Parts: sequence; C-alpha cells; structure tokens
Amino acid sequence: MPNVGIVIVSHSSKVAEGAADMVRQMVGDSVPLAWTGGDPDGGLGTDVAAILGAIERAWSPAGVAILVDLGGAETNSEMAIEMLDDARRDKVVVCSAPVVEGAVMAATEASGGSPLEAVQRTAEELSPV
Repeated sequence: MPNVGIVIVSHSSKVAEGAADMVRQMVGDSVPLAWTGGDPDGGLGTDVAAILGAIERAWSPAGVAILVDLGGAETNSEMAIEMLDDARRDKVVVCSAPVVEGAVMAATEASGGSPLEAVQRTAEELSPV
C-alpha cells in the first residue's frame, strides 16, 4: 500500500514551505507531500480552496494527515475535509501537533508504511498535555 500523504497548512507560505523542505530533507520523496500557506492575496491566512488543492496533491489511498499552525488553519482544514467526497473524507485527519515537529514525525512514521492512525498518533505524541 502507498504511504500516507502529509499536508502542511500555515498562515505563512514561508513557514509552510520551510516545514515541507525540512520534511523532504528528512524522508526524501517516499511520502506524498504538499503545503499551502497564506491567503490568496499573499498575506497571512489560510484558504480552503488551497487546502483542498494540497490534499489533492498529497492524496494517497492510505490517507492524508494535515498539520496546521494556528486555529484558523485547523478550522479551514476541517472545512476542506468536509468538502471532500464521502470516499475520501474518512481518510483525511487533522493532527493536533506542532506544525514543524509534527510534520517531520508524521512523515517519518508514514515513510515506514504505517497506517494513518499510527501517523496521526505519532505526530500528536508531541502535543503538550
């Protein structure tokens, strides 16, 4: 089975791109990876359509784990998931984890062929209690 895909969503395109760059340097091309950040005008924010596009680029039959930086990124990611068709909606999760560390840990877990639940759990082990 293909590896779980990873999507990074940040309010800043530079943060999202930088986190994705770190993931690529850590796990190479073994994991489908996409990122999106900023609003459509180039400012800070997130965009549901851009998140949907990132999910599509990172899509894997094994599922997709999304890492987000702030509340609006999580809300817009959840809206994007709701807009997916029924067959895909249950295969996409938002991880409650620090975006950079969580993305690296999730991608590392995914690169070993772990299922979506294990990828999410590994990323979320980094969350403060």
